[in-house]
Amino acid sequence: MKGRGAYLASRVGWALLTIFVVITFNFLLFRILPGDPARNVSKDPRLTPATVAALTERFGLDKPVLINTESGNPFDSQYFIYLGSLTRADLGISYAFRDRSVGEMLGGALVNTLWLILPAQILSIILGMLLGLLAAWRRGHALDLSALIFSLLMWSLPTFFLGIVLLFAGSAWFGLPTAGRITVGADFGSYWEELADIGRHLLMPTLAFTLVLLGEYMLIMRSSVIEVFSEDYILTAKAKGLTTLQIIRDHALRNAMLPMVTLIAINLGFTVSGAIQIESVFSWPGIGSLTVSAVRDRDYPVLQGAFLLLAIAVVIANLAADLVYGWLDPRVSEA
Repeated sequence: MKGRGAYLASRVGWALLTIFVVITFNFLLFRILPGDPARNVSKDPRLTPATVAALTERFGLDKPVLINTESGNPFDSQYFIYLGSLTRADLGISYAFRDRSVGEMLGGALVNTLWLILPAQILSIILGMLLGLLAAWRRGHALDLSALIFSLLMWSLPTFFLGIVLLFAGSAWFGLPTAGRITVGADFGSYWEELADIGRHLLMPTLAFTLVLLGEYMLIMRSSVIEVFSEDYILTAKAKGLTTLQIIRDHALRNAMLPMVTLIAINLGFTVSGAIQIESVFSWPGIGSLTVSAVRDRDYPVLQGAFLLLAIAVVIANLAADLVYGWLDPRVSEA
């Protein structure tokens, strides 16, 4: 138990240190970009010096970046003000939408992104593991070859290309909507009608995301199961007369899950950012679409908040992978 406690404390400590480094890098990244943020806000090169100074003061850009050597308080700088704001969950005000906070914008977009990626992740994990297990069990047969061809095709296709193909197919063959989260101007008689309309808009982007992830999960699961089947303890189980189902359930599946757990946890972090292409193709109002519009508008506070959110998601996903890995294989936490 002591070894597991030390392992948990070590993993959490490294995760917190990584998040602090990410926060610092994320802050500095947008301070070294060229151009005057005050002029970028208004997109008007004819601004008077007084107007530029007022905008600079409003967005807190009039203070030193790291250490304030001019006043009696060295912490009266953009960096320490930014750290203090983060402790209050305050990510600032959007440059493009000056009456809206970045936290409010990211919160709404994140909910929409989770509507998209969570069903896709669940479906791709379940189907990928089942296909990989069946392909490994029937290695060399028609089922294995068909699953391999399908998975390699899905894994190799560019995400945006697959999204465009499904966009055309869904609209032309099934009459599905091509953009947005909900039908604009529709009069819904009940909450369930509205939910059904959202589901129609979600169908094609969710399918695209599922297919993108499915190929990777299937290939890794197949390779992992085949490797486990070659171990001596599997041969011993076969010699004892256990059926294939018993061997998979009692011996092979737990060990084959080790690389899958790592891949799933890492993908959970990266799919938040990976949704950018899918959301752009289907005009889904999530984190991806918000990030693209913030790049176009040079909305630095929104970009800073989005990058921070995505980076923290990856760090937390890696921490979850380490903890689950240690639970599945006690040798890791006791080492």
